[in-house]
Amino acid sequence: MRDWVGTTLGACLVGVALLLPLEVMAQAAAIQSNAGSDSEVRPLVTHADLIIVKRAKELLDSPSKWNRADNRKCPDGAKIFSLYCALAVATIEVGRKFEHRGAALQEMRFVIDEITSTRDYDHRLMNYNNDPRTSFADIQEVFRITESLLTLRLNGGESNIVAPAKP
Repeated sequence: MRDWVGTTLGACLVGVALLLPLEVMAQAAAIQSNAGSDSEVRPLVTHADLIIVKRAKELLDSPSKWNRADNRKCPDGAKIFSLYCALAVATIEVGRKFEHRGAALQEMRFVIDEITSTRDYDHRLMNYNNDPRTSFADIQEVFRITESLLTLRLNGGESNIVAPAKP
């Protein structure tokens, strides 16, 4: 009887060991497939994401280049930029296509969430940009914090896995 229990238990453990990696891969695939629509997803960070944030910061490097009335429409050839449009233009320049839920924009959204926890924004990038309480120095600080966080994630200081930001 003891041999039968040991054999059965061993077979169950082997089965779990074989199936667990498949379950983890399925969960990761499900998270990635929802990445385009979930406002809380935290995508994998690449070096391009850091370049996107740095380029957006260059586009928006003086108060005279800041569009305080963002409507999330970014005309070609613009000389002034909202926070959202600076990120959109930089994303296209670096990645050749706009990624609304890419790591650069998502990380910026999460930074805004943290520093504006008492405000309720429908569109975090646009509403923070347009908020009369937001100064140009605030915009620059969001860029600085986002650059730092992306650098940490790239260097392994924080997990760089594809996972939701909030449970």
